[in-house]
Amino acid sequence: MTRTPTSRIASLAVVAAASTAQLSAQTAGRPIPYPVVPSRGFELAIERGTRTTDGTPGPRYWQQWTEYQLSARLMPERRLVEGRASIVYRNRSPNPLTLVALQLLQNLHASGAVRNRAAQVTGGVELRSVMLPGLKLEPREQRDGPGYTVDGTIVRVYPPQPIQPGATLSISVDWAFTVPQAGAGARMGWSENNLFHIAYWYPQVAVFDDVDGWHTDQFLGRAEFYGGFASYDLTVAAPEGWVVMATGELLNPEQVLASRVLGRYREAHESDDVVHVITADDFGPGRATGISPDGYLRWRFHADSVRDVAFSAMSESLWDAARTPVGDKDGDGTMEYALVNAFWRTTAPKWSNAWRYAQHSIDFLSRWTGLPYPWPHVTSVEGGGIIGGGMEFPMMTLIGDYNQRSDSALYYVHAHELAHMWLPMMVNTDERRYAWMDEGMTTFNENQARKEFFPGVNHDQPDVASYLYVARSGLEGEMMRVSDYHYPGPAYGTASYSKPATTLVALRGLLGEETFLLGLRDFIGTWAFKHPKPWDLFNIFDRVSGEDLDWFWRSWYYETWVLDHEVAAVSQMNGTATILIRDRGWVPMPARVTITLADGTVLTREVPVRHWLAGNTTAEIMMDVDQAVTRVEIDAAEAFPDIDRSNNTWERGN
Repeated sequence: MTRTPTSRIASLAVVAAASTAQLSAQTAGRPIPYPVVPSRGFELAIERGTRTTDGTPGPRYWQQWTEYQLSARLMPERRLVEGRASIVYRNRSPNPLTLVALQLLQNLHASGAVRNRAAQVTGGVELRSVMLPGLKLEPREQRDGPGYTVDGTIVRVYPPQPIQPGATLSISVDWAFTVPQAGAGARMGWSENNLFHIAYWYPQVAVFDDVDGWHTDQFLGRAEFYGGFASYDLTVAAPEGWVVMATGELLNPEQVLASRVLGRYREAHESDDVVHVITADDFGPGRATGISPDGYLRWRFHADSVRDVAFSAMSESLWDAARTPVGDKDGDGTMEYALVNAFWRTTAPKWSNAWRYAQHSIDFLSRWTGLPYPWPHVTSVEGGGIIGGGMEFPMMTLIGDYNQRSDSALYYVHAHELAHMWLPMMVNTDERRYAWMDEGMTTFNENQARKEFFPGVNHDQPDVASYLYVARSGLEGEMMRVSDYHYPGPAYGTASYSKPATTLVALRGLLGEETFLLGLRDFIGTWAFKHPKPWDLFNIFDRVSGEDLDWFWRSWYYETWVLDHEVAAVSQMNGTATILIRDRGWVPMPARVTITLADGTVLTREVPVRHWLAGNTTAEIMMDVDQAVTRVEIDAAEAFPDIDRSNNTWERGN
């Protein structure tokens, strides 16, 4: 019979096969990750009781709230939007506020605007009036007194008196802007004179939070957005024959949809299979939509607890719809559903399956995250000519035609953009500063949705490979770098998408599937409809795992170090096998070693991370065996992103 070998891990604390002088040189050359130090604002928030060290909001946590009444008039022939906003800003903070900051993101397109990518110049926003109750504000020239200032994409409104804690300020704004063809970094615009997607279009109150105060970072075209939660009443006036869908519940379908379209729309709410709400035979006034004495229909929407609002207007788009299960939102034991809409033009034939891609994505992500999709609909709009990939908005996404891509790629982009409904639309991360928090986690979640829709493939691997390719080139930048200040080249995309997705794969490998998923769901559930910072995420995983993972966060998120474990040597003498593991990189991770013997017996050993954290660069595993070792492999499961797998394996005879 085969004897089960006994194990003697002799050198996890002492490195053999090296002289004392060699050991000292190897140890001295290895950086040891120092503890993660949060921002000073985050430390103060802990002192004030709005944040905690375990990743949960503190007992004094607060966030601001805004109520918007918005009206927009779309004039397609002039490519013009006129808008009016009545804004009620509620100061829930403990601080008197001497100003309210608004974002005018279309000023990216003003002449002379500061940008970090090319943009069409359309003149930006024409501010026609800014008013407080009973007071018309003028551009402020002196330092004191009421008024407003325009600074790029930020408008600062100064009321006569500070807004006290618990008080409100009402602001009314009239404005207009010319719609750029591919605006706000190709995230909105118009196409073929039959499609408008209007986003980043109204004066939006900037975030004032408990950690950083006012967020008045300029929009430069690349790094994305950060908005506070609010309620919206939106009215869009569009020419008859143009179908409008927006963030929020459509309140008056019977007033704007033609009767047969209205019937199909209602049917889709109860259908698991596609309903063709609008076909090519339905285009035009009186067929797709109703008619109006002045030629304009008023589409009314209401949305609650969203951080932004966008709308699409389409005159020649097909409309497919069906329902999708989202889980038991209210805990009554009954499955609940959301409506899935897909609007697409016949020039994008791959979109005939878009409704199904969105249906599965919302269903899967509700289950995967443990947080049911909360809103009445999710809408995908085909935006060929505006965008190549996709862009997310609350309840909506704009995606390119994908005519030059595969059907599977169209599913992937749906899964990605709709995963954004969780981050940042519910878990409201700061995209302007920490793009990795939403893009990287969303990329990871997208890949898990892919695994269910297209089983049998490791859908995490392409992002791992992408990260490793850039890491080998030396062109990556730190993930914890403010998003607009990445180095030119692939640094922004790698730090925002592929590397953070890869680090979550590594974290899952480190903690195990069960603990990892508990941490992920804890973070999503804890910070749904709140404003998390990176250190909240770190602290939650520390708490859930019961480990101090500062070494992990520091090595992967703050540095551009790499992981490179090597099977340096294997020897056997007098019944003892000696395996030398060398750590050639600077990221400390456990070295999980699989050892195969001549009779096929497979053994596993692990060099724990604490060994590398002690400054060691080599470790020796010694085992009593009565057979030859034929193969040794580090990380056989490929759980960790090792930059050079060619040295992970040793085989007898090599």
